[in-house]
Amino acid sequence: MAQLISRLRLWRGAVLLVAGIYFLLPMAASVWFSIDDPQGFTFEAYTGLLSAPGFTDSLWLTLQLALVTVLVVLLLLVPALIAVRLGSPRLRTVLEVVCTLPLVVPPVALTAGLIGVLRWGPDYLMDTPFFQTFVFVQDPKFPLVLVIAYVLMSLPLAYRALDAGLRAVDVRTLVEAARNCGASWPRAVFTVVLPNLRGALLNASFLTLALVLGEFTSASILGYQPFAVWIYSVGNSQAQMSVAVSVLSLLITWVLLLLLAAAGRERRHRTPARP
Repeated sequence: MAQLISRLRLWRGAVLLVAGIYFLLPMAASVWFSIDDPQGFTFEAYTGLLSAPGFTDSLWLTLQLALVTVLVVLLLLVPALIAVRLGSPRLRTVLEVVCTLPLVVPPVALTAGLIGVLRWGPDYLMDTPFFQTFVFVQDPKFPLVLVIAYVLMSLPLAYRALDAGLRAVDVRTLVEAARNCGASWPRAVFTVVLPNLRGALLNASFLTLALVLGEFTSASILGYQPFAVWIYSVGNSQAQMSVAVSVLSLLITWVLLLLLAAAGRERRHRTPARP
């Protein structure tokens, strides 16, 4: 038995070593390239980020798009999933198919469809609210059309995270118990159901945030410049700064993942032990 445990530990260490090399070696090579200089080492690629043209604007635009996308995804999916669980379990398959359908649609095809819709509109409709709506969603300061694209692309990821959380919770029993105690429907959902879905909500938010931070195809084709497109454009003229920004964006993603794990661990510690 002791020999078997020793072998398992050896294999586990080997797997962790291979995984560490797989992830850390490209990261180390990227950092080396970003600070390498014929005269030695330089950190100009990192120190010059804040003064680089377009850095703050593209980063701020991406953060705004990410925040709005997360809110829209949660506002769409959470009520729909809870309503299906409570009132129409037979519609669960329909909802699953609708939410996972974007997986079979490539981002290029999705963006081409959006362009076709936005370009449609006869001239005699130019003074109508319908045409002005098309203009409004393409505002370069905050392109809502990107939010529409990001919401569609993140639906499968967010749905899987929320559905997994709902599978672990008996929503019907929780709501009925709250209702029997005199709580209204909104109070039962907000004070009883949603706190039990905290982990699923965080997972869905993180996956959506990661998708928005790294999405390039739709924004590039539609002609906008969020952070990922800015990194690509900078890479054409300043390769070291482009790699430095990529390293920083990866570190930000890791920090968010660690914060998510810490939030889940804190919740488990606060859960009272059963007698």
